[in-house]
Amino acid sequence: MRFFTKIRPSFTLPLFGIVLLGVLVLTYCYSSFGEVKNKDVRILEVLGLCQQDPVNFRRENCSCRTRDMLSPQGLLYKQPSVLKGRTNVVTVTPWLAPIVWEGTFNPLIVDSIYKPMHLSIATTVFAVGKYVRFLRDFLETAEKHFMVDFKVHYYIFTDRREDVPAVVLAPGRNVTIIPVPGSNRWQEISSRRMEMIQTAIENQIGKEADYIFCLDVDTKFHGRWGAETLSRLVATIHPGYYEHTHEHYPYERRPASRAYIPAGEGDYYYGGATIAGYVRDVHKLTKYCREQLEADAANSIEAAWQEESHLNRYLLYNKPTKILSPEYLWQDFKAKNNEVQIIRFSQVNKNYAEVRPNVKKRK
Repeated sequence: MRFFTKIRPSFTLPLFGIVLLGVLVLTYCYSSFGEVKNKDVRILEVLGLCQQDPVNFRRENCSCRTRDMLSPQGLLYKQPSVLKGRTNVVTVTPWLAPIVWEGTFNPLIVDSIYKPMHLSIATTVFAVGKYVRFLRDFLETAEKHFMVDFKVHYYIFTDRREDVPAVVLAPGRNVTIIPVPGSNRWQEISSRRMEMIQTAIENQIGKEADYIFCLDVDTKFHGRWGAETLSRLVATIHPGYYEHTHEHYPYERRPASRAYIPAGEGDYYYGGATIAGYVRDVHKLTKYCREQLEADAANSIEAAWQEESHLNRYLLYNKPTKILSPEYLWQDFKAKNNEVQIIRFSQVNKNYAEVRPNVKKRK
C-alpha cells in the first residue's frame, strides 16, 4: 500500500494537468471565436493550418474551409464503376488531383451538389485595344455554356468602355467594367494582368465571390463548363504541349529570371488563358506572379511567356488541386482527336499582327 501511495500523486498530477489544458483550449476556441458554424475555420487558424490574409474575403472563409458534398435523396443516375471508365487518358495526377475529362464526371450529380450552395462566381476578362472585338462572342457563348444557373459576375477590364457590347444576361448574372490603360506593347498588357486581377480582388471581388475564373477574351465556349471545374486551385493543361514531355515545354530556362525552372523538373505545361479557384488562392497566385514580374523587370528581364512563365513556376511548386484537360482550353485550328472527345472552350483563329500592337505583319 505504501508503494502505491508514493507513486499515485506523481501519476495523477500530470494526467490532471493534461485534462485541464485540454478543457482550457476547447473553452478558448469556443468562447473566443464567435459562432459555432465558424469554429472549424477558427480552430485551424489557432493551429496554424489556415493562414489569414489582410483582404476581407466574402463570408470570412479561409481557403481551407470545405463544403459538404450533399446529394439529394431520390436522385437516380447510372451507377459508377471502379472497373470501367476512360482508359486512353490519365485522370489523376501523381499528387492525387483529378484531371477532368469527358466521361470522368456525371453532370447530374455534380449539379445536384453544387447548385444548392448558391455560389457566386467571379469571371475576369481583359478586352484591351483591338481585343474588344472578341468580347461579344465570349459573353454570348458564356451565357449558353459557362456555369449555367449559377450567379456569375463578369469583370471586364478594358480601355474601350464605349465598345463593350450590350449582351442579354440570364437572371443573377451581371457585368462590371473596370477601366485600364492601353499599351503599345502586347507583352506589357499580358504582364500587367496579374497586378490588375490582384487589385480587383482586394478592392471588390474578394468581398463578393466564392470562386474566380480568369479567362482570355479571344475565346468561345462550345460546350458545358460547369461545377466540375470548381476547386481550391485550378489549372488547365495547354493544348499545344499535352502530348509532350517537360524537356519540350517552353519553360523559362534562364536562371536570371524569377520564372526559371531547371532542366529535369516539371509536371505539365499550363495555359495562362484559364486560371481558377477560391478567390483567396487565386489572389495569392496573382500576387506572387506580380511580385516576380516586377523583380524581373527591375533586372531588365522579361520571361519567355510573360505571366504564363511565372504561372508555370508557381504551379510546379504549389500544386493545383484540380486540373482541367485540354477540352477546357483548345485551339480552333486543331481538330478533335481520340483524347479530346468534346471541345468546351477554344481560342479563336486570329491575325496577331492585326490585333496585337508591336507585332510585325508578315509580307
